[in-house]
Amino acid sequence: MSDAEELKRLADLHHAGVLSDEEFAKAKERVLNASTRSSTSYAYASPQGGAPAVNAINGFHRSRDDRWIGGVCGGLARLSGLAAWFWRIVFIALTMCAGGGMLLYFLLWIFVPLED
Repeated sequence: MSDAEELKRLADLHHAGVLSDEEFAKAKERVLNASTRSSTSYAYASPQGGAPAVNAINGFHRSRDDRWIGGVCGGLARLSGLAAWFWRIVFIALTMCAGGGMLLYFLLWIFVPLED
C-alpha cells in the first residue's frame, strides 16, 4: 500500500470517528516518518547509526598484529569473533578447491584497508 493510500485510509477512519484527532496525528506521523526512512539509502549511513551489515563491512580492516602474510585472516577473526587459525584453514581449503581461496585472499588483501 502506498503512502497516499495509507493516508487516505487514515483520513477516512478519522472522519468516520474511529480515530481521535490525537490518534490520527500519531498515525499520520508514523506513516510519513516510515516513508522518509525507507527512501534514505543505507549506503550513505554513518557507521554509528547505519544498518548492522554496513557497520560490519565498514569495520573490516586487515590486522597489523595478527598476520602471517597480509593480515586478512586476523581482520576476519576480529570482525567475526572466530579465531584467525579458523580463517586460515578456510582459505587453505578454498585454495585446494580450484584456487578460489588464493584469489579471494589476494582480492581482500588489495581492497581491504589496513587498520590504523
